[in-house]
Amino acid sequence: MSKVLYGIGVGPGDPELLTLKALRCIKESDIIILPTESKEECYAYHIVEKVYPQIKEKEIKCMPFPMIKDKEILKKTHDEIYKDIAGFLAKDKTVAFLVIGDPSIYSTYSYIHARVSEDKGTAVMISGIPSFCAVAAALGISLGDNSDEIHIIPGSYDVVHTLELDGTKIYMKSGKNLAQLKKTLLEYEGLEGLEVYAVSNCGMKEESISIGINNLDTESGYLTIVIVKEKV
Repeated sequence: MSKVLYGIGVGPGDPELLTLKALRCIKESDIIILPTESKEECYAYHIVEKVYPQIKEKEIKCMPFPMIKDKEILKKTHDEIYKDIAGFLAKDKTVAFLVIGDPSIYSTYSYIHARVSEDKGTAVMISGIPSFCAVAAALGISLGDNSDEIHIIPGSYDVVHTLELDGTKIYMKSGKNLAQLKKTLLEYEGLEGLEVYAVSNCGMKEESISIGINNLDTESGYLTIVIVKEKV
């Protein structure tokens, strides 16, 4: 493999938060990989399109990753996607794999990055603004001060034990588990000492903000970040 695979974070949703480096690498790439069934349903693609409409002229490859926890099926899918991407690189193509947010945080790209690196290829991560940082800015709050701890938690798993953690708790990618997360918070004995925030579709025209556990919309979707802070 003689060319490079870029894992490019395009930020949380606001096109103005796309970095100059990300944009440069997208322009330099021969093939754009989207981890969805089609470009029409790809958040990352539409973010880039707003500032770089010429992306439509690029060769686009859609390679959906199943949102499941079955390790065998996931491995098979990752192997197939890696094989295709390795083929592009072997043909001297520069490839950009677009992800929303940052490629180092719960990203589908990380599996492919590891495989390319294991095979002595060149894979480079291009940082994007993480969703939870943009959410904090939208809320006008600090995620951590002085010695405060900050915990980033995948909300699609069991979260009961996480409520005992000190400091700020950030729940990402809860998806269909938002209802369970809300129920868990409502049943928590220390709820009165906590402030609960939620932002959906941060930076997009559909952005919505809620404060207080009772206002958390459990149907707000995959792109919802929930932040739980101790009251001052």
